[in-house]
Amino acid sequence: MITHYADLELQTVSIQGVKQAYVGGLQLPILHESSNFIRFQLTPFTTLSFKETYEAIYPVHFAIQVPYSQFNNISSFIRQSGLFILKQENGQYIDETDGRKNLYFRDGDGNLLEIIAHEYIKENQIELSGSLKAMYLREIGFPVKSVPIFRDWLKSTLKMKTERDQDTFNFVISGTVHAVVVSKERPWIPISMKALPPKMLVTLGTTDINFMNKLANKLDNSFLESDKVYFSKEGYNFCVKYSPDFKSSLLGELNLPLLS
Repeated sequence: MITHYADLELQTVSIQGVKQAYVGGLQLPILHESSNFIRFQLTPFTTLSFKETYEAIYPVHFAIQVPYSQFNNISSFIRQSGLFILKQENGQYIDETDGRKNLYFRDGDGNLLEIIAHEYIKENQIELSGSLKAMYLREIGFPVKSVPIFRDWLKSTLKMKTERDQDTFNFVISGTVHAVVVSKERPWIPISMKALPPKMLVTLGTTDINFMNKLANKLDNSFLESDKVYFSKEGYNFCVKYSPDFKSSLLGELNLPLLS
């Protein structure tokens, strides 16, 4: 099964701008840097990468899970970071509903970031990372023409699951991974930002080498490289990476949904 997001690689028009947002603002440690590429440690098992490009950037939406008990302190840290904080539809910065809290903000490329916390997640089971106290990368947005087609492909190919199926918006889940499959016609909240399909490379982790090898044999036009298999769908680039250091038992310890 897919257990976690191992890396999210995005495009940027400015590595220096990225450093201002993610080092100067969010205080993420740099793992690797070159003239046109930079990689940060987001959580103990997830990295965030940016590759400089000379073309238009379509903003990405992604959400970072943080501890519910520390959400307000983390929110204060972000509001002091210098990044642009977005108001919710009710005019408040923080939305709190049924044991969930979230806050939206943007980086220099216009990407829509979110910190999110859920009361049901057992936060003491995982190492927290950096000033963000990041637990894991929870959500990445995938705007598509047809939600049912892309959703069903994730379910049949990557063995992901849904709590219920909808035609314009779906969470498709496996382990800590929540793929936010949304219609291009449904803007991202809270600012009605157009949901444009971004160029990105999403690396998914698995602790099952057989799952990865079967996936490579099943997919047309896939590319197998040592402990990774690369493929594309609906214009999105994916990689599934064998991640034996990830502790699979952590998924149950966190009280995550849809594990059975």
